[in-house]
Amino acid sequence: MESFFTRYRNFLVLLALLLAQIIGLAVQVRRTEAGRSTLDPRDAAGVRLIRLWADALVTPPELLFHGSRQNAANLWQNYLDLRHVSQQNQDLQKDIDRMRLEQAELLEDAREGTRLEALMGFQQRYVYKTLAAQVIGSSGSDSSRVFYIDKGSADGLTRDMAVMTPDGIVGKVRDVFPHTAQVLAINDPTSGAGVILETTRIRGILRGNAQGRLQVVGILADERIRPGEKVLTAGGDLIFPRGLPAGVVQGVAPDPDRDSFIDVIVKPAAHLDQLDEVLVITSTEPRFPAQQQQDMNTSEALKGAAAEAIEEQEKASQIMAERLPGLTDPNAPAANAKPGQTALPGQNQAGQGQAAPATALVPPVPKLLPTMHSDRFTPAADNPQPSDAQTSGSAVQRAKPASKPQSKPRLPGAAQPASSGRNP
Repeated sequence: MESFFTRYRNFLVLLALLLAQIIGLAVQVRRTEAGRSTLDPRDAAGVRLIRLWADALVTPPELLFHGSRQNAANLWQNYLDLRHVSQQNQDLQKDIDRMRLEQAELLEDAREGTRLEALMGFQQRYVYKTLAAQVIGSSGSDSSRVFYIDKGSADGLTRDMAVMTPDGIVGKVRDVFPHTAQVLAINDPTSGAGVILETTRIRGILRGNAQGRLQVVGILADERIRPGEKVLTAGGDLIFPRGLPAGVVQGVAPDPDRDSFIDVIVKPAAHLDQLDEVLVITSTEPRFPAQQQQDMNTSEALKGAAAEAIEEQEKASQIMAERLPGLTDPNAPAANAKPGQTALPGQNQAGQGQAAPATALVPPVPKLLPTMHSDRFTPAADNPQPSDAQTSGSAVQRAKPASKPQSKPRLPGAAQPASSGRNP
């Protein structure tokens, strides 16, 4: 039997020659980056065609082998070898639950820290002395709106102390225990606070109704009341200080018991259903920040020093007045001297023997001297001066009782009025 190579020898030789020729051309031809084939040996940037053919021949089997191995590994890990997956899943679920709880706790701590920061900031700025407390429980009844705080008589709390938040008033302390206290909320029907409307300046009593809504009762119908007006504490109840925010007017409703009166529905300023931390006003005496208190002390010290300096200056002025006797008038009467009493030289108004200051001197009144002889320029100069005998005679006549009223005394030297008849 003739063999395969013998029978197809010529064909096989031709095929081998063609294959060698193709391989030779593939070795010589280069494929450039632009996809162009070239035989230029200087073009070293291209890739030989034989390498491209080899890569195209080997790549599909490699991809097939690699994909098969990867799929087999995934099949083993994800479907066949699942002995510890269930336990790992349970452990991971526990870790997730624990992390969720920690996240909720951290979020609540962050919110509480924010509230406490705002509460402490308000407490530092508030002028009255306050005590921070935390709400620890409620009454558990819808008809009674009271809650409990973690401060009591051991912390200085007493009955009827005002309770508030930075947003507004909350209520007042009703019962005090050693370490806790019960607070009556402002929206309870048995509670109450004196309030005033900010714009219209209308006063009333703020209390809660059966549904727990705040309302101002005891107000006559007034068209000036509008929704949105702020309601402030009036301070007349001696519990809540004046000017604290109580709420905002929501509307007006007629009083069912009295025709001419209305009830003002008020939205509370504080969140009464979301209370966590509150402030209890323990003292209504004004309290100032440290810096302001230091400034006030410095001002008082400077004022005292100025008063001492003025007092020392006054003492020095008095000593200087004593050493300068020329500043006083010995003939000037004292201010507090009795009638008919003359002041001693150097005696002041107090009569202590000290010299009076120059500003208190009164100039003496000059005395009028008698006229020696008249002249023609003096009024009534044609009336000669009476002699000594006439003067004595007129004096005797004036001493006798007369029916006519005596004339007013005249100063010595004053001109005599002209008479109707002249002496020759």
